[in-house]
Amino acid sequence: MPPRPAVLTKRTLDKDLDKITHAEDVAKHVLRRLVAPGLGFIFVGLAMLFAGVYVFDRPGAMLVVAAAALAGYMAMNIGANDVTNNVGAAVGARAMTMGQALVIAAIFEVLGATVAGGEVVKTISANIVDAVQVSPVLLGWIMMAALMAAALWINLATWMNAPVSTTHAIVGAVIGAGISAVGPEPVNWQVMLEITSSWITSPLIGGLIAAGLLYLVKTLIIYRDDKVAAAQRWVPVLVAVMAGGFMAYMVLQLSPPGRFPPLTVLLIGIGIGLVSWLAARPLVLAQARALENRNSSLRTLFRLPLIGSAALLSFAHGANDVSNAVGPLSAIVHSVGIGGGGIGHPPLWVMLIGAFGISVGLLLFGPRLIRLVGEEITKLNPMRAYCVALSTAFTVIVASWLGLPVSTTHIAVGSVFGVGFFREWYTRHSKRRIAYIRRKAESFDIDEPEEPNIHETRRRYLVRRSHFMTIIAAWIVTVPVSAALAAMIYWVMFALFV
Repeated sequence: MPPRPAVLTKRTLDKDLDKITHAEDVAKHVLRRLVAPGLGFIFVGLAMLFAGVYVFDRPGAMLVVAAAALAGYMAMNIGANDVTNNVGAAVGARAMTMGQALVIAAIFEVLGATVAGGEVVKTISANIVDAVQVSPVLLGWIMMAALMAAALWINLATWMNAPVSTTHAIVGAVIGAGISAVGPEPVNWQVMLEITSSWITSPLIGGLIAAGLLYLVKTLIIYRDDKVAAAQRWVPVLVAVMAGGFMAYMVLQLSPPGRFPPLTVLLIGIGIGLVSWLAARPLVLAQARALENRNSSLRTLFRLPLIGSAALLSFAHGANDVSNAVGPLSAIVHSVGIGGGGIGHPPLWVMLIGAFGISVGLLLFGPRLIRLVGEEITKLNPMRAYCVALSTAFTVIVASWLGLPVSTTHIAVGSVFGVGFFREWYTRHSKRRIAYIRRKAESFDIDEPEEPNIHETRRRYLVRRSHFMTIIAAWIVTVPVSAALAAMIYWVMFALFV
């Protein structure tokens, strides 16, 4: 018998339409994942075009244009991996949304890089490998290899969800490429010793400062019987400290060296802090008027200072870490005789590539690591997050003022760990806290639902040890991996182009 002809029933038609719908959904999902890399490629192309406008009629223009592409790529990786530390605490504490954090960080990163980012660029571009002992052409190829190696390693680390130090990566890459090119002699080992010591001490200092700030907040505000009244007294003081320190830093960065003696800078900071205290006090009083005597009320009062500290940290990060992208580019520009004012003075267009690249990388690829730093290492509320942000900001500001390319990742994550480990210690040993909880328990009004049992909190770890070990391991391997990768890339470049 001949086969019966297929009959297109309504059920068959629905299945076929469902298949088409699923195929469209899959295509949209795949295309959506390609949007961010596509926009990243567009930015790299614009960086090349931007550089070409300035150097198209100069010798060595092709090398500079290629270096601009690598610098833009490196800057985007810094934004994706490193800038997340600036706003992770604020997002984890729910003081701002992810979208608000991205916009604030992007704006202040650009401001910090363009206004105050020149000092640390000198260290990356001229002080690690002695430009006097290396020919300009060779220095250009060393910096090209370093840029490519550091960017590739940071890209891989971001893909693996590991917050590594972009400063570690670029410094290690410059050393690796420099040694492979001319041996260890031109490497300034004294500068390297200073930088390495700052890598070790800066996270410890950041963690200690953050723990000290949290101790003050707990002692002076959280475990007071009338915590809202205590917050009215001390929150304006914390705001004044933040504003005064930031203004002192701005005076040091923007004025000619030696124009203001240290005492004058200190008095300026104290004056701005006093004005900020006078301005913040009525705002805090008005905000606290309708609040109940609960910890949730404190979160409301700390939200605005936390947003301000995140903006301050983004500015400080832009001033310090833009050097990781544009320091090598600045050295390349001057090695071909295009820049002016010496190798340690980057042109404005070089700074702009780094500044906007960091912001583009943050907006396109930053949210994943923001969640890791803000939510997964230890639990943060606005009070703890403010201590993390303020500690990180001041540590980075002082390092930037001294011209040391410290790792913002180390300082920020060190501050988060400092807060977490301090909470563990305080939970076990604080007589004030234990007495406070007992008073609340006796009045049947326990105000800390996340820690309802004293004996349980004595056994509970408040910092995830797995994240601690993973991050420490990533910090340890970054320098040797980036150095070895830069050496290999330099040898390939030398064989192909030199």
